[in-house]
Amino acid sequence: MDLMEAIRARHSVRTYRDRPIEQDKRDDLQRLVNELNAESGLSMQLVFDDTDTFDERSACYGLFSGVRNYLALVGCKSFSLEEACGYFGEQVVLRAQQLGLNSCWALLADSRECPNVRVLPGEELVCVVVLGYGTTQGVPRQSKSPEDVIRIAGEHVVDIGVPQWFYDGVVAALLAPTAKNQQKFIFALDGKEVDAASLPGQHVRLDLGIAKLHFEIGAGTDSFDWAP
Repeated sequence: MDLMEAIRARHSVRTYRDRPIEQDKRDDLQRLVNELNAESGLSMQLVFDDTDTFDERSACYGLFSGVRNYLALVGCKSFSLEEACGYFGEQVVLRAQQLGLNSCWALLADSRECPNVRVLPGEELVCVVVLGYGTTQGVPRQSKSPEDVIRIAGEHVVDIGVPQWFYDGVVAALLAPTAKNQQKFIFALDGKEVDAASLPGQHVRLDLGIAKLHFEIGAGTDSFDWAP
């Protein structure tokens, strides 16, 4: 399963089977988390076999059942923290999907709900991603059309042709999980330069980071440059 296949296969799952994650898969995910932490400066942490933290009251919205494993997204407080957590956290999510695991992004009301996560002074727990073997594979959700989020020279685009790589990137971005399925982002094209921006809403910077990773995977990083 390549990354685009993982993007298409992954759907949010809230109910999990009582099946431990195998040690080789834990080791694989931990190696990736270590690499991404070194690259990003984040302090992402994997927690396995936690029978206390997650129950049906732990999330701000939605119910979870059978959760025992999760990725905690932690980093130093800054304007860019949420976007970084989305971008680097989704890399772990897609790797988990390639390993046959299911996942769901979850926003917690208070970091004290995760006593097994280390949050140092000056750091913040942004959210967690639930991991494990789901009772289902989840279902696709309703999505905006590519034309809804494409801009060229600042204008809304309906029937204007765009390069295939750009269109493919936007399609991949629209498969990204977002808070309450809001998809509040736009991708603007100027030559080979792409500008991604969030629209007003809740947790839109986190969503933007996830969407930008998906765009890179769909478009190919050799096809474009991000706008400064």
